Amino acid sequence: MTSARIVSVFGATGLQGSAVVDALLKEGTFTPRTITRDSHSEASQKLKARGVQVVQADSLDKASLVSALNGSEAVFALTVPHFPHEEGKDEITQGRNMIDAAKEVGVKFFIWTSLPSIKRVSGGKYQTCIQNDHKEIVAEYLKTSGLPHAVLLLPAFLENYWKFGSLKKTDTGYNVAVPQYPATSLQTFVWIERDLPAATLALLKNYTDTSKEINGKEYPLVTGRMTYAELAAKTAKVLGVEVTYTTAPPTGFTPIDDMWAFLAEHNGYFTTPIPNPDLVALGMKFGTVDEFLEVEVKARYGQ
Repeated sequence: MTSARIVSVFGATGLQGSAVVDALLKEGTFTPRTITRDSHSEASQKLKARGVQVVQADSLDKASLVSALNGSEAVFALTVPHFPHEEGKDEITQGRNMIDAAKEVGVKFFIWTSLPSIKRVSGGKYQTCIQNDHKEIVAEYLKTSGLPHAVLLLPAFLENYWKFGSLKKTDTGYNVAVPQYPATSLQTFVWIERDLPAATLALLKNYTDTSKEINGKEYPLVTGRMTYAELAAKTAKVLGVEVTYTTAPPTGFTPIDDMWAFLAEHNGYFTTPIPNPDLVALGMKFGTVDEFLEVEVKARYGQ
């Protein structure tokens, strides 16, 4: 009997991890194991009901991670920022613990979802965006760990339409509002529920092929690039109602306001070709913004 090819997934009750678990279950090559701080939560029970392995561990406790990851062929990992920043409990500590535990138990491949450091890219102009900077520090640690890996770099989520309420109902239709973002500045977008699991599967299926040169590589994952005004116009066409765009005022929370200011100034995170040819070469098929609007937005907001 062939042993299961286990992929341990962090964040399985959130947008990223749940999309990866769904894809692994559907595709069938790999067996998802979810790592959670509370294996008795309602979300964990729902995963168990679907036949998913649910193992309790805390990313601040490396010993618990060693136990949870034992027997895993691969890991899909992410961390979520918490404010205010607390030394020793931040994303750096969590990410390093995940990497160290994975290496200790002999994980063969580690996928990390990350962001570029805004402090680095801006030349120190913006210094408060730890939600970016810490992820890049973990990515650098992963590179020096000797653990075979790949990094998926994620831009703005198209799902923010409903996850963060950036698409709101008006008397005449809808309005898209983003803090500090001029209508003329470009943004890079990713359809998380479609393209993140597709990229993850492409990496998992190819990482053993040394001719593909996957190990240590970073892959910007971009579904589309356009202004928010252009996205609003596309949304209007799909929904058949007026959809306007408004530059919202600052939130008053500096790490987020600096992030939006940086993105507007730099026209998003990435200039990679769309679709990313390196992922296409691995057999990945990207979705498109138009498909996202037809499949996801029309179902949620259509009349």
